[in-house]
Amino acid sequence: MTPQASASRQVLLPERYPEGDLFICDVSDAIPKSDLGSMEHPIFSLSTKPDTQQRVYDHAGVKITITPSSVGLASVHDKDILIYCISQLVAKMNAGEPLGRTLHIRAHDLLVTTNRSTDGRGYEQLIAAMDRLSGTRIKTNLRSGGEEITEGFGLIDSWRILRQTQSGRMSEMRINLSDWMFNAVQAREVLTIHRSYFRLRKSLERRLYELARKHVGRQHEWRISLELLRKKCGSNSTLKEFRRMIRAIAKDDEANDHIPDYSVRMELGADGKREMVRFQNRGTLPAMKTGPDIVVPPLDPDTYHEARLEAPGWDVYELEKQWRSWITMSGAEAPRNPDAAFLGFCRRWRQTKQL
Repeated sequence: MTPQASASRQVLLPERYPEGDLFICDVSDAIPKSDLGSMEHPIFSLSTKPDTQQRVYDHAGVKITITPSSVGLASVHDKDILIYCISQLVAKMNAGEPLGRTLHIRAHDLLVTTNRSTDGRGYEQLIAAMDRLSGTRIKTNLRSGGEEITEGFGLIDSWRILRQTQSGRMSEMRINLSDWMFNAVQAREVLTIHRSYFRLRKSLERRLYELARKHVGRQHEWRISLELLRKKCGSNSTLKEFRRMIRAIAKDDEANDHIPDYSVRMELGADGKREMVRFQNRGTLPAMKTGPDIVVPPLDPDTYHEARLEAPGWDVYELEKQWRSWITMSGAEAPRNPDAAFLGFCRRWRQTKQL
């Protein structure tokens, strides 16, 4: 056992289940996925203690007001539940099954998939997380599924335990997602995340990974100033304290390579003064094709006419732009039949608008 291997186990949570039992929802092809909106914007609290402070995030034309309930804001770790739900919905979509905002879930499957404890405390923490998710209210002008939502909404509308075992543990529960979250899935505004995300101990590490996954994607690297990173993380810490935390994470990552898919380093900008944070693709996600490589060939001219019938009232060229962007960001393979794939995208877009 090398010192590096030993240290790596300390910076990551242990894999709590044997490989054969871990991520049991693989049988449904439910690869972990997260929505783009909450990956880009700091909706979830980084605190592991009850956070009852209302916060306002205002950046680049996007304004979000996050209001907690009496039990506090939903945390980054609470988001595991939403990731599980999103993953299940995307798996159903890929299988051609009908979708609905209401999901019937086995609590044990959720806990195992997200690498959580399945003892009594694990179930208690799950209930507390759902309380925070349903109590946290969002008011924003974020676009989701092609709509700009301006009214308030919760991260989940409601939840209910449908069945309990004799020991008192829940075995089945029902979760009603908000329209905002469901619309994001319908419009495929999601990205695949690494399974080791659930082994990251620190809330800030998880938030850094989300931002890197969203902004680096399959590119080589992404640089951001420390001040702006602090804002996008939603950190309430002073800049001095935030700098210390980022340095500690970068130091751990340099020693152990524990952040999935991307390395994290601190450096100075071109002026030699401005502090920057650099995220670099480790190569686990193949780099995007560049230059003369064509990811998706041009569409047949007749396809645009059919697209107007599928999504009446929409600019089909703007829809095509978003469709091609989604293919690039999600890492999906080039479709075998681009015209049919684009028409399917337009059809789903129209259905989302009718919800």
